[in-house]
Amino acid sequence: MSVSLLQEVSSVKRTSASFQQLNMAMLSLSRSSLLLFSKRLFGPQLNVLCSYHEKVVDHYENPRNVGTLDKNSRNVGTGLVGAPACGDVMKLQIEVDENGKIVDAKFKTFGCGSAIASSSLATEWVKGKSVDEALRIKNTDIAKELCLPPVKLHCSMLAEDAIKAALSDYRLKQDKKEDRVKASN
Repeated sequence: MSVSLLQEVSSVKRTSASFQQLNMAMLSLSRSSLLLFSKRLFGPQLNVLCSYHEKVVDHYENPRNVGTLDKNSRNVGTGLVGAPACGDVMKLQIEVDENGKIVDAKFKTFGCGSAIASSSLATEWVKGKSVDEALRIKNTDIAKELCLPPVKLHCSMLAEDAIKAALSDYRLKQDKKEDRVKASN
C-alpha cells in the first residue's frame, strides 16, 4: 500500500471510531432527553427568549377558532388582508345570525406568532358581538391585550383590518340580498 492510501484508511478508521462513539453516546441518552431535544429542534413553538408575552405564546400554541366558513353563504363575511413588508396574510371570517349578532368566527393566518395570536384573539372578541360592536375593536386594544412590542404592532393592525374587511364583505352581501328582494317586488 502506498503511504497516502494508508493515511486514508487510518483516517477512515478514526472517523468510524468517532461515529461509533457518537452513536453510543446517543443510545445512552434517555428517551425523555431525546424527546426534549427533538421537540426543541423540530417543534413549532415560539422561543420565549425572544420576549414574546405569555398571552402571545398561548394563542400561538393553542390558537382558537382556526378554520374556514362557507364563503358563499350570505350570512358569512370574509376578510383577506396582508402586509407586504413582512409577508403576513390573514383570512378572517364571521358568521352573523338574523339578529345581526356574530355567532361564529374562524381564521387562517400565514405569519409570525404575533400575527397568529392577533387573529386568534380577534376571533374570540368578535363572537357574541353585534356587527357595530365588532367595528369598534381597535388594533390598540388587541396590542395591549397581547402586550405586543412596537415592532409587532403591524400584526394587531392586520387583525383590525381583517375584522373590518369581513364585516364589509358581510354588509355587501346583505345589500345585494336587499337589492334582489326589491327587484323581485
